[in-house]
Amino acid sequence: MTRQEKNEAIESLKEALGGVKNLYLADIAGLDAKQTSNLRRACFKQNIKLQVVKNTLLAKAMEASVHDFGELTGILKGNTSLMFSESGNAPAKVIKDFRKKSDKPILKGAFIEEAVYIGDDQLDALVAIKSKDELIGDILTLLQSPTKNVVSALQSGGGKLSGILKTLSER
Repeated sequence: MTRQEKNEAIESLKEALGGVKNLYLADIAGLDAKQTSNLRRACFKQNIKLQVVKNTLLAKAMEASVHDFGELTGILKGNTSLMFSESGNAPAKVIKDFRKKSDKPILKGAFIEEAVYIGDDQLDALVAIKSKDELIGDILTLLQSPTKNVVSALQSGGGKLSGILKTLSER
């Protein structure tokens, strides 16, 4: 790789990192071609972009990025794959699901909405993170609940009242 190609790769990574909200670093070394293809397919289905990068180029791009990746530059050893996603928990779910059949990929770290997670032991915490759409759904459910209770109470009360009036009129 020439110096010009390296600079172009760093610029490309820097642009990608500048617009990212959720980034996972994973080690997929040791997966055979079929497993790698299956992982890429699973990522594609969840709208996750999977990219293998050189650690030195990624470290330089992270340092030049607008985001503060903190300790993530320190874990750039061995093979590194980037997983870009709009949803904070989608890559974690893909990794966890894929590891039911294989011992890889191993989570090195993650950058979720300005928060940094280091280590494979953080996978369960990352799976539990709710996406923006899930949070909006939860809030709407909470807002609808009191309204549904009031409507239900009024309907049941109306039925009781008409029953009482009917009983009184029959007597």
